[in-house]
Amino acid sequence: MTLADSKADPDTLAPYLVRVDFVVEMARRLHMYGTSAQRLEGAVTQVARRFAIDADVWSNPTGMILSFPDPERGPAYSMTRVIRLEPGEENLGKLAASDGIVEDVLAGRRDIAEGLLAMRALDRPPGRYARPWTIFSFGLASASVTGLMQRTGWADLLTAAVLGTLIGVLTDVSQSRPRWADAHEALAAFLVTLLATAVATFIAPLSLQGVIIAALIVLMPGLTLTTAVSELTSRQLVSGTARFAGALTVLLKLTFGAVAAAQVVNLLGWQLLPNSGSAVLPAWVPWLTLLAGSFSFAVLFKAARRDMLLVMAAVWLGYAVTRFAAALPGVEDNTLPGGVFFAGMVVTAVANAYGHHFNRPGALIRVPGIILLVPGSLGFRSFNFVFERDVMLGLDTAFAVIAALIALVAGILFGNLLISPRRNL
Repeated sequence: MTLADSKADPDTLAPYLVRVDFVVEMARRLHMYGTSAQRLEGAVTQVARRFAIDADVWSNPTGMILSFPDPERGPAYSMTRVIRLEPGEENLGKLAASDGIVEDVLAGRRDIAEGLLAMRALDRPPGRYARPWTIFSFGLASASVTGLMQRTGWADLLTAAVLGTLIGVLTDVSQSRPRWADAHEALAAFLVTLLATAVATFIAPLSLQGVIIAALIVLMPGLTLTTAVSELTSRQLVSGTARFAGALTVLLKLTFGAVAAAQVVNLLGWQLLPNSGSAVLPAWVPWLTLLAGSFSFAVLFKAARRDMLLVMAAVWLGYAVTRFAAALPGVEDNTLPGGVFFAGMVVTAVANAYGHHFNRPGALIRVPGIILLVPGSLGFRSFNFVFERDVMLGLDTAFAVIAALIALVAGILFGNLLISPRRNL
């Protein structure tokens, strides 16, 4: 009898502690690869039930507590695993790989011990070209965001690409230096603002605010904010509050760096070159930058080679649905951004349908599909206005952030109502 039989007698399965170790390792992997608290807890509970284990799971952004009945002393006693972890980062390749291992074990194609070893083998170091491609993708993502903006020129595009690549190098260096990592966002915003202003002063006129936002776009915590609000709506109050506070802290560090650089510029007395706004990019450039940007997000989300085109197509889907919905009469005249809501709903429904049909994580479509919809840059601009003592404009932008978050999370919830997610992934 195998685990594929949901009515399997626990005595015919692997030893109890081996099953518990497998569930714990799976939970740890889901946390490391950026799974939200409600999805992680739901997936762990379902798999544990298939293993004939009663599991209580509590997840937060910096760790987990898992409790299992003690097989020797009975249900009144429990074994508890407390795991301290860093906040997870999206890794679609390893998420899909670990999910495939779990599916093999549940279907009886692997035994539990083999599955446990296979999951631990995912910790192998990345390939030799992973770091250069990641750094290159920072610049490519910044250039693509600039290309999708209105009223930008070639100087904006090139400057954002160079500064984004610089941020990629700084991010790579900070990963091995803890003190740098704590100040990473502030230092990145300081350098980007200072260098972009230098270009706009001495070389070519720029749409300065747009270039700064595009160069810092990968560091913007828009996806984290969206996940936090999604957790709060799912009554994951501790995890959602902690994640929301973490995202606000990142925004504050980015804002401080940008404001500090602006103060240095004022002390130096730099005067920006006049920007006539006449050198607008050709109409075909946004579509080319969308293609390049979707590739960069596939790299940054660490998608496996077999899923690169799928992840890129998900980015195109989210963008196309947003553009289509925004063109409908009266959609963007409402208080809530209707295009964002509609795109979030469609992307989530498509992701869930893909998960059910191919028995793979819907996150492969859902995460990249909403990446261009998250309001991280709006949050950055809101804090910037407040630091510049333009409180009313800052509050107005903050309300725009809240409206975008509400619309996106509501779209995700309605998408899950249309088609239920596969095992919460």
